Amino acid sequence: MDFFNGEKNLVMIKAFVFGKFLPFHKGHEAMIKFALTKCNFLTVLICCSDKETVSGIIRKKWIEETFKGQKNIEVREFNYTESQLPNTSKSSLVVSKIWSKSFKQEFPDYSLVITSEKYGDYVAEFMGIQHILFDIQRNTYQISATAIRNNLFLNWQFLPNRVKVDYAKKIVILGTESTGKTVLSNKLAAHFNCSLVSEAGREIISNSNSFNYSDLLLVAKEHSKQIQNALTGDSPLIIIDTDIHITKSYSKFIFKKELEVSKEIYNSNQANLYLYLNNDVEYEQDGTRLSKENRDLLDKSHRNILEEHKIKFVEIKGNWVQRFAIAVNEIEKLISVK
Repeated sequence: MDFFNGEKNLVMIKAFVFGKFLPFHKGHEAMIKFALTKCNFLTVLICCSDKETVSGIIRKKWIEETFKGQKNIEVREFNYTESQLPNTSKSSLVVSKIWSKSFKQEFPDYSLVITSEKYGDYVAEFMGIQHILFDIQRNTYQISATAIRNNLFLNWQFLPNRVKVDYAKKIVILGTESTGKTVLSNKLAAHFNCSLVSEAGREIISNSNSFNYSDLLLVAKEHSKQIQNALTGDSPLIIIDTDIHITKSYSKFIFKKELEVSKEIYNSNQANLYLYLNNDVEYEQDGTRLSKENRDLLDKSHRNILEEHKIKFVEIKGNWVQRFAIAVNEIEKLISVK
């Protein structure tokens, strides 16, 4: 956008928006898009309190990656202590005056601030610049960061995909063969009405007694891909049937060699909760599984791999009803933590 003064010289309009962006949501995204149409250059200032647990680095990445390719925008962190600067979202002349001093130091040559709050008028007045109000009635998106923090499940759709990746909760179901992993995974996904990542190995390896090392590499790659896709799905909760540690265990158990996978593939499998199914249930041979003896030896291999990688898990024993009840309880404990 070009602005000219009376002498026909180009005037650079520099503007800023500010907020905690905790989390960054689609309402914020809409405001930034609007702000970009009102200036030549825009700064997004992330106000990071010493009392907050989500780092400014993470919030900065959310916004930068959402607006990747946009040239006339920068994202800055503004770290402060609540003992020095009041931490409030209410419109207050006193608070606005205090913050305006810091903003003036940050933006001495900026002429515009854009907000969705009444206090934007106060800040602009104290700074001696213009304020443009954006959608104070929240007609574009009826959402706030507070509402998302209070109920992530209800407001999941208001998060941009880049933010969803960091807020998704992954639960992995582990165990040796014939312990009910797939049945339990499906029941849990239905119970919580959430995303499900099925065991990729079932599509690639049809028989546990006949496969190659290269097949395990394909399993690891495909499973990682499916997990990544699920992160931006319709639910913040993802149930994952088996993971990379089990694939690594098969490699050690069958081929006596380490499964070499990239750091990206391994890290994509990291979960918030691991549930390990004990082999204290009746063994069922469907013609594609290992013998009962090898199945129980594989259980030991799984546990060794998990210990090597320092993976802590909740062990689940008992009959099918008991297992489901324990799993539900563990997941509910996880998602109840804000």
